[in-house]
Amino acid sequence: MDPPPRRPAAPLLLLLLLLAASSPAARAWKKDEFRNCNQTPFCKRARTRAPHSLDAPLSLAAGSLSVSPDGSISAELSHPSRPRPLVLRLSALPPHALRLQIDEDYSAATPLHRRFHVPDVLLPDLEARTLHLPEPKTAAGVSTVALSSDLDVVVKHDPFELTVRRAGSGDPVFSFNSHGLFDFEPLRESKPEDETWEEHFRSHTDKRPRGPQSITFDVSFYGADFVYGLPEHGSTSLALRPTRGPGVEESEPYRLFNLDVFEYLHESPFGLYGSIPFMIGHGARASSGFFWLNAAEMQIDVLAPGWDGATTLENGRIDTLWMAEAGVIDAFFFVGSEPKDVVKQYVSVTGAPAMPQQFATAYHQCRWNYRDEADVDGVDAGFDEHDIPYDVLWLDIEHTDGKRYFTWDHSAFPNPEEMQRKIANKGRKMVTIVDPHIKRDGSFHLHQEATEKGYYVKDANGNDYDGWCWPGSSSYPDMLNPEIREWWADKFSYESYKGSTPTLYIWNDMNEPSVFNGPEVTMPRDALHYGDVEHRELHNAYGYYFHMATADGLLKRGEGKDRPFVLSRAFFAGTQRYGAVWTGDNSADWDHLKSSIPMVLTLGLTGLPFSGADVGGFFGNPEPDLLVRWYQVGAFYPFFRGHAHHDTKRREPWLFGERRTAIIREAIHVRYSLLPYFYTLFREASVTGIPVMRPLWLEFPYDKETYNNGEAFMVGSSLLAQGIYEEGQKSVSVYLPGKESWYELRNGSPYKGSVSHKLQVLEDSIPSFQRGGTIVPRKDRFRRSSTQMVIALNSSNAAEGELYVDDGKSYDYQQGAFIHRRFVFADSKLTSLNIAPDNLGKKKFTSDCVVERIIILGLRSGAKKAIIEPGNLEVEIELGPVSLRSGSSPVAPTIRRPNVRIADDWRIRIA
Repeated sequence: MDPPPRRPAAPLLLLLLLLAASSPAARAWKKDEFRNCNQTPFCKRARTRAPHSLDAPLSLAAGSLSVSPDGSISAELSHPSRPRPLVLRLSALPPHALRLQIDEDYSAATPLHRRFHVPDVLLPDLEARTLHLPEPKTAAGVSTVALSSDLDVVVKHDPFELTVRRAGSGDPVFSFNSHGLFDFEPLRESKPEDETWEEHFRSHTDKRPRGPQSITFDVSFYGADFVYGLPEHGSTSLALRPTRGPGVEESEPYRLFNLDVFEYLHESPFGLYGSIPFMIGHGARASSGFFWLNAAEMQIDVLAPGWDGATTLENGRIDTLWMAEAGVIDAFFFVGSEPKDVVKQYVSVTGAPAMPQQFATAYHQCRWNYRDEADVDGVDAGFDEHDIPYDVLWLDIEHTDGKRYFTWDHSAFPNPEEMQRKIANKGRKMVTIVDPHIKRDGSFHLHQEATEKGYYVKDANGNDYDGWCWPGSSSYPDMLNPEIREWWADKFSYESYKGSTPTLYIWNDMNEPSVFNGPEVTMPRDALHYGDVEHRELHNAYGYYFHMATADGLLKRGEGKDRPFVLSRAFFAGTQRYGAVWTGDNSADWDHLKSSIPMVLTLGLTGLPFSGADVGGFFGNPEPDLLVRWYQVGAFYPFFRGHAHHDTKRREPWLFGERRTAIIREAIHVRYSLLPYFYTLFREASVTGIPVMRPLWLEFPYDKETYNNGEAFMVGSSLLAQGIYEEGQKSVSVYLPGKESWYELRNGSPYKGSVSHKLQVLEDSIPSFQRGGTIVPRKDRFRRSSTQMVIALNSSNAAEGELYVDDGKSYDYQQGAFIHRRFVFADSKLTSLNIAPDNLGKKKFTSDCVVERIIILGLRSGAKKAIIEPGNLEVEIELGPVSLRSGSSPVAPTIRRPNVRIADDWRIRIA
C-alpha cells in the first residue's frame, strides 16, 4: 500500500461544511517524598496569620505617591521594625493592565545579596509600552490614580491597601492586602544567635545561608463566580476548588514547584512539572487576571466564603492568598470585558505563542523506547499497512550511547542519518530526547567542555553540583547564564550533533530539573547559579531557560529559516514562545483521561495553547476500550501524541483487533481531516494568544452553565466535543450552549442550543458538534491537493469562518507569504475575502489548492444549482454525505466540484 505522504508545500484541499442553526511503574506516587504546607516553613508561617493582624511586619504604611519621569508612580512602604523600607512602583499598560512592583530599598547601603528579579520572561519592549500615569489625587489618607478612562487605582496609605475599581460606579475589580496579610520578610546580613535558618526534610538539609525571605499577600477577585489557572496540578475540575475555609476537608494549597512526579494523582493541588502563577477570575459581571512573575516555590490558597470568620458574605468575591519562598513582587492585574481580553493582555506581557510547523499539529507516535532501526522501520511500515496517518516518530533515552545526549547507540542505530532520510522520504519527521543532566564521564566531550568552562550549576560550597539521574552521576548546565544558553544552542549544529539531519527535532524531558537523589527529586535549593543566585529563587524557571536554549539551537541550526519544534515537560510563564508542552507521566486509567481535559484547558488559558496528554497513559496497560476513548479525545488535543513506558505492552494502534483498529484509525482520520482548521487556529493563537482548545465559557462568557464544565470543550469557536470518561458508559449528557443550533459532525443531525441533551454513547465516536453560524475548512482526502468546507448556518441563514495557509515550515509568513481568507455565507451567497494585511513584506505565498466540495447543513431551500462568480459558471447542488469516510447517507446539500482556488476572490450564489 502506498504511504500517505503529507508535505507542507503541497497544495491543500479545502472542504467547506455549511451548518444551519435553523433546524514509572517502579516509582509510583509516594506522598512522603514531597513536602506539604506544614513541612514547608514559609507556607506554615503564612497560613497561621489571622486576617487584619496588627503584627508589626503586616501593617506597612505607604508614603506619599510621586510620579517618576518614566510615567510610573512610586512610594515608600515602611514600618519602624523593618531594617530597610520597601519601594513600591505602579505602572500602566494598555489597555487595562496595572503593574505592581515591590522590592527592598537598597539605596542607603549596598547589601551582600539582592533579591532575584526573573529575567528574559517579560517582552523586552514592555517598558517602552508603559503609559504615563497622571498625578494622584489624595484626600483623607487615600490616593486615587486614573489607570484608564474607566478604571481607577486607589491606594489606602495606612495600613497599605490597593484596589482597582470601575471609575464610574466605584465597583472594585481587585484588591491587594484588603485582609492585611501582606508580609515581606527582609533579607538579613547575618543570622541572629537565637535563630535557626537551616531546614530539614527527610535526609536532606537546606542551609538557607540567606535566611527567611518569603513574601505573602492576599488578592481578592470581585465579580467572579470561579477562578481558574495555576498549572500544573491534576484535577477533574476546571475551576480551582477552595483549599481552605468552611467545607474544605483537605486543607492543602495549590503548590507551584516544578517536580518530577511519577504516576501523579489525578486529583490533587500538589504541584507537577510546570508552574505558571497566573489566575483568571470570571463571572457574568467581570473577567480579570492576576499574574505574579516569581520563579521561587509558591503556595496559593483559594479561600472559601467565610474563611475569615465573616458572617456577612459578599457575593461575587473570591479571596486568595499567595505565598512565595523568595523573590520580589512583580505582579500584573488585568481587567477585561470578557475573558479573551484577559488572556490577550497576559500574552501581551509574556509573549505570543510560537507558530508551529504544520507537521507538529498532526499525530505523533512515541514509546520508551523503539529498540533499534529495524523497530523504527517496522512501526513506520505498520502505519502505512493499516492506512493510519502519522507525521512524527520519537526516540526516548535508550537511543543514546549510555544516556550521553547528542550521541547514538551504534549497535542499535548504526545509520541514524539514513534512518531519518527513509522517514523523511515519506514526508515524516523524527524527534530525539535531550535532557539537561550531563553524564559525568571524563571521556564524554560535552562533560569535559562544560567542566573546563565552568558551565555547571554549583553546590552550596561552590563545587560543580553532582546529582543522580538516568546516566548515573550527572551535572547540570547553568541555564540562567545567557553565555551558557548560547553554548548549549551550538550543540544542535550538524557538526556537534553527529547523525542529526534537518528533519530531526527535539524533546526536553526531566528539565524541572529532576535529580533522583535530591530533595523532593530535584536540585537542592541552596545550589548556586550565575550571578550568585540561589536555586530556590529561580527553580520554576530552570526548565524554561533550558527549553529556550534548545529552541534557539534549532533556530541557529536552520539559519533562522526553519521553525523549531521542541517539546518540554517543565514550563513557566513565557514557555509558549519556544514550543509545546505535555502533561507528563500520566497513567492508563479512566480518571487520568478525564483529568486531561481540565489540565489541557488550563494550560491554554495560561498562555500555552500547544499542549496535550499522552494518549493511552504513560504508565500501565490501558484496557482496549480506554485506549479507543483516549484516541477519540486526543484527536482534539492541540498536541496529539501516543506514548508509553518501556514496561508496558506494545500499543501501536493496530494491535487491538480489526474493530478497534478501525475505530482508532477513524479517530486519527478525524484529526487529519481537521488539520486546515487546527492550523488556522494555531495562527490565531500565535497572534492573539487565544487557545486552540478552549473551555466553553471562553466562547460563552455569560452562560453560567459553562463555568465549571471540565468534560466538554471547544476547539476554536466552531467545534464542541465531549469525551466519554467511564468504562461501559451507555449514555452521556451534553450541554450545548448558545441560542443557535449545533450539528453532529458525523451525520449533520441538528440539536438545539442552551439545552442539555442525553445522548446514546456510540462505540465508534464521541459526541462532537459544529456550531451554527460557522464555517470549518476540512481535508477529507489526505492525498489530494484540495479542500472541503463545512458551513453551519445560524438562524439567520448566515455563517462565517477563516482559513490560514502558508508553507508550513519557514518564517516567510512574517514577511507576508501566506493566504488568509474569510468565508462569509449570507443572503444565499458564499463569498471568499482576502483578510491578509498588505504591509507585512514583499514575500508571497501561492497555492493551487481548490475547494472540492461545499457541504451545507440546515439549508432550507431545495435549490439544485449554484452560480460561481466571476465566470457565471453553473454547478449542481445534490445531497451528499457529511463525511467521505464515515459511510453516512447522503443527507446534506452539497456543491460538488466548484473547484474555486482558495487564494482567489470569488462568490458562489445559490440559484
